[in-house]
Amino acid sequence: MSDDAPRPLIRLDKWLWQARFFKTRSLAARVVSGGHVRVNAAKTAKAAHRVGPGDTLTFPQGRDIRVVRICDTGTRRGPAAEARTLYEDLTPIKDTAPSAPRYEGKGRPTKKDRRSLDSTRTPPLD
Repeated sequence: MSDDAPRPLIRLDKWLWQARFFKTRSLAARVVSGGHVRVNAAKTAKAAHRVGPGDTLTFPQGRDIRVVRICDTGTRRGPAAEARTLYEDLTPIKDTAPSAPRYEGKGRPTKKDRRSLDSTRTPPLD
């Protein structure tokens, strides 16, 4: 096959697996058959739905919703660097600021720190 020939269409679950969005093909098929994947803004529930370059997919991955445009169908499930060439990520960038204060990693307060904390607190009412 020459490089200028168009790639054939591929099953949706197989492409999601090859692009390393899901660990196994059966997990990808389960998400698709559950009706959680949109191909070009239309819901699909068939794992055998044919997709190709230019199609846009919207699907949940963990707690995030991913939006990707297929650039290539690929021939195998290769390393992650190769898988990233199969799609263009259109997912909006989320604000990474934490919503609540987090642990600062300083560990347990020392006795001196505890005394200074206690001195700033108001005494209990009797």
